[in-house]
Amino acid sequence: MKRLVILGGGESGVGVAILGKQKEFDVFLSDIGSISEKYKKVLSHHKISFEEGHHTNSLILNADLVVKSPGIPEKAAVVSLLLKKRIPVISEIEFASQFTKATIVGITGSNGKTTTTLITHHMLTSANLRVGVAGNIGDSFAQQVAEQDFGSYVLELSSFQLDGIINFRPHIAIITNITPDHLDRYEYDFNQYVASKFRITKNQTADDFLIYDADDKVISTWLKEHKVNAKLIPFSIEKEVDNGAFLKKNTIQIKINTEKYSMSTSNLRLQGKHNIKNTMAGALASQLLNVRSQTIKESLANFEGAEHRLENVHKVNGVQFINDSKATNVNATFYALECMEQPTVWIVGGVDKGNDYEDLLPLVREKVKAIVCLGEDNEKLKSVFYNVVDMMIETAGAEEAVKVAFKLSQSGDNVLLSPACASFDLFDNYEDRGRQFKNAVMSL
Repeated sequence: MKRLVILGGGESGVGVAILGKQKEFDVFLSDIGSISEKYKKVLSHHKISFEEGHHTNSLILNADLVVKSPGIPEKAAVVSLLLKKRIPVISEIEFASQFTKATIVGITGSNGKTTTTLITHHMLTSANLRVGVAGNIGDSFAQQVAEQDFGSYVLELSSFQLDGIINFRPHIAIITNITPDHLDRYEYDFNQYVASKFRITKNQTADDFLIYDADDKVISTWLKEHKVNAKLIPFSIEKEVDNGAFLKKNTIQIKINTEKYSMSTSNLRLQGKHNIKNTMAGALASQLLNVRSQTIKESLANFEGAEHRLENVHKVNGVQFINDSKATNVNATFYALECMEQPTVWIVGGVDKGNDYEDLLPLVREKVKAIVCLGEDNEKLKSVFYNVVDMMIETAGAEEAVKVAFKLSQSGDNVLLSPACASFDLFDNYEDRGRQFKNAVMSL
């Protein structure tokens, strides 16, 4: 019996433990932090051995295979020891994919992953296909492989998850865009991060597809310099493409081989240039999986969007509060500010991941009337924006940030939480940050 060791006792790790047990591995899970009561009950129910609060090397270094949480860097001491002993260390995605024959749509990129994943899943389920959604969202991919019988999966994939693949092969890969993000995990080398994203194409063949943003210079340059086996399907809002999707006079045109159709952007539930691109990517993937064009159009007209991504929370005394907590990098916040059509009080800040805020200056000058900082260290933000807006105030929590932003706003304004930073200084994660923001708004 092969020994499977799992590092990390969150959604991903516990899912791997369940699947590993089902596939008759000798399973052991170790988490250097604490494991939630919910997950401890699941592990105990499945009679899976685990430890928390520390790593016991003698119980880990005898593994035949290790699956680690994407949040654990390769420089972590226990991972370094495993690699020195040449024990394979892989991701949940790699582990689970070998136990399913389902068609996989894998979606990565710096921004738009979640929305594109949810749009694609919505279109496929609207076509009555049995489809699971996993990766960075939803229930663990591994647990779904163990307990469900889906014919297809739509997976949102981070660069960290792709770093841990060996044989993983999506039939359809989507790269939404690539901008600097998580550079602290890649030695502040953008090229390493770009290469990590393109690992999604690593095992694809000529029978597979890569859907990508043809307007993204980073993606286009990489494709010119490297060979990809998959068939290339571009989308663009700037130019017409021969085989893919493009925008012409506020109408999305879809052309794949002999199949052609169009849809007006006015009929889309989600607005904004970035959402047009997310829609194009999802529609192309659905088209490749033989979803009827009419079903695609109808499902896009009733798609609700992702929580914590440009989510209209509530209007208080004429002030619209918008939750964009999922904007954890500069490019995501750029999209959000671009969408603002009213004077905006911008709540920003958190753990800086090597951000360059200069790109935001034109939008901040045009759209932002005041800035509320929400983070433990706001020096970089202050140095960039202090002379750009009339008012800039530091706060130490979501409730205070919301109250200050409300005082700085007037009827007809927006209050936008779009942090451009990670959340781990004051919050558990971006979801926690978004929920605390929404709760504070509802308490005004």
